Amino acid sequence: MQTITPFHVAIPVHNLDDCRSFYRDVLGCEEGRSSNHWVDFNLFGHQLVIHYKPKSEGNLHTNAVDGKNVPVPHYGVVLPWDVFQSFSKDLQTKKIEFVIEPYIRFKDEVGEQATMFFLDPAGNALEFKAFKDMEQLFAK
Repeated sequence: MQTITPFHVAIPVHNLDDCRSFYRDVLGCEEGRSSNHWVDFNLFGHQLVIHYKPKSEGNLHTNAVDGKNVPVPHYGVVLPWDVFQSFSKDLQTKKIEFVIEPYIRFKDEVGEQATMFFLDPAGNALEFKAFKDMEQLFAK
C-alpha cells in the first residue's frame, strides 16, 4: 500500500458555533485556523474545514447497503481497528445518535470491516470505518 497523505475536505454548515463545538468537543478534533465564516480541524491527521453556508432545505438521501440506509453523500476516515473500537465506544458514551450503529461487515471474509454512520449538527453524514486487515482496504 502506498504512503497515505492527508486529504482536505471542506463542508457546508449552517450553524458554525454548534459544528465547531461538535468537531472539537465531541469528536476531539484539534482546532486550527479560523475566521468568522470557517474553521479548520485536524480530523485524524486530515484537514477538515467547516464553512458557513445558509441552511437549505433538502432531505437526506440514502442508498441501501447490507439492508441499511447509507446516507449519501458522506465522508469520514478509515481508522486502525483498535482506534475505531475506542472511538465508537467514546461516541456511544457521549450519546451520539447513530444513523447506522457500529457493526461489522463481511465478518470472517475478505474486506472484514467495522463501520458506523452519524450526522453532525448541520446534517452532514459521517462514516468512520476500520479494516480488520488494512491490506484489504481495496480488496475485491
